[in-house]
Amino acid sequence: MTQKFNQNKQHTLVNPVSISGTGLHTGAIVDMKLCPANPGFGIQFQRIDLPQRPIIKADCDLVTDTSRGTTLQVGDAKVSTVEHILAALVGLSVDNVLIELNGPEIPIMDGSAQPFIESIETAGILEQEAAKIWYQIDENIFHYDEEKQVEMVAMPATNGFSVTALIDFNSPVLGTQYAQLKNIRNFKTEIAPCRTFSFLHELEMLLEHNLIKGGDINNAIIIVDKPITENEMDHLAKVFKRDKVEVQSGGYLNNLELRFPNEPARHKLLDVVGDLALIGYPIKARILAHRPGHSSNVAFAKAIKAHIKRNKHVKDIPTYDYTQPPIYTIEHIEKTLPHRYPFLLVDKIIDLTDSSIVGVKNVTFNEQFFQGHFPGNPIMPGVLQIEALAQTGGILCINMMGEGEYDTYFLKIDNCKFKQMVRPGDTLLLKMELNSPIRRGLCDMHGTVYANGKIATEADMVAQVVRRKDKDK
Repeated sequence: MTQKFNQNKQHTLVNPVSISGTGLHTGAIVDMKLCPANPGFGIQFQRIDLPQRPIIKADCDLVTDTSRGTTLQVGDAKVSTVEHILAALVGLSVDNVLIELNGPEIPIMDGSAQPFIESIETAGILEQEAAKIWYQIDENIFHYDEEKQVEMVAMPATNGFSVTALIDFNSPVLGTQYAQLKNIRNFKTEIAPCRTFSFLHELEMLLEHNLIKGGDINNAIIIVDKPITENEMDHLAKVFKRDKVEVQSGGYLNNLELRFPNEPARHKLLDVVGDLALIGYPIKARILAHRPGHSSNVAFAKAIKAHIKRNKHVKDIPTYDYTQPPIYTIEHIEKTLPHRYPFLLVDKIIDLTDSSIVGVKNVTFNEQFFQGHFPGNPIMPGVLQIEALAQTGGILCINMMGEGEYDTYFLKIDNCKFKQMVRPGDTLLLKMELNSPIRRGLCDMHGTVYANGKIATEADMVAQVVRRKDKDK
């Protein structure tokens, strides 16, 4: 990590890094590789052990299970226990990474995010040219679950992202604890080392149903909340392949030492950070979480994401500062798209996230189509504005596909409206936004052309992304 860290820039890894470990619930050995990714790629998982090597985006809308961790799924492909690796990436401000793995579950490691932090730092963190677009929470966003006595709120904050977590299990061993992360830069030292925990009665239930095949006595804090016999102690020692287990002072099982007096509360805060990464937007907010858990965290993430989508003003005019260098120049665009003069209608890319892109087209009187459209009254054809949007959207889609060469083919255009004429001298801002995550190469997008501060054209489009080597078969 560079000494002068710029939180307003996107970051990826310098080099790939491999991690191997055991899945807590499956017991399977999983090999995982974290790979650098382009600006706007976001965090995505790829199951390289499955046919077609499906990609699963880190998105709260793709969560299918929160019973024993957070599980993402697209079709038949799933990735479980994603919260600790996501928390590590957020804690080190890594925005763009492809996580390849050959199994259905992220390794549990020591039950904390610390091993992932160490691996990411070994790979190195690279500042990218693209700006990091923060979403400023501007009003309180609440989530309640009366049955579980959960209360969570995101409040406006101008100085970044902070979290306060409060746990209360009504247990004589583990009562009320709270933990606080005032600055994400402190995540590495204050939160990442904190391990997952479980009550003994929960552990026994999981063991009884064979749901904890990869557990080890040192990758979780076990809280003894009930009387335990010698026979039960011997059984646990056998399960965990130990000569002996015992109850330590304070009511904790096995031989580990707490890393912090409030380590359980700090780990719950860690889970909040990881699960809120599924919002898909970096947020500036003060988070208060009372009795958080994966189910509530994900529901809260969905509430925040819905608020952002309602209020981020899809039709808002993108800002264009011509003094800033573009994310992609025309040379990079030519490497991505097959189009060439006179049909390449995007001059540069000025904004790129994992769900949207903004391109620029400078319209001059030298455009060939003005010779016939129309003599004495030059107007840019609406169909070419749509084509400019399509090319911009193609760059977004191809950027999301990872390694390889791809082309995009548009399948459908709906709800197309031409609202304002475009003339020589206009600068077009071409904005394309994904309406939903890319699935099986299908990209559903909304496009808007802005000219002179107003909407000139807008349309919904669907495109198919095809790997170039596949189209020739």
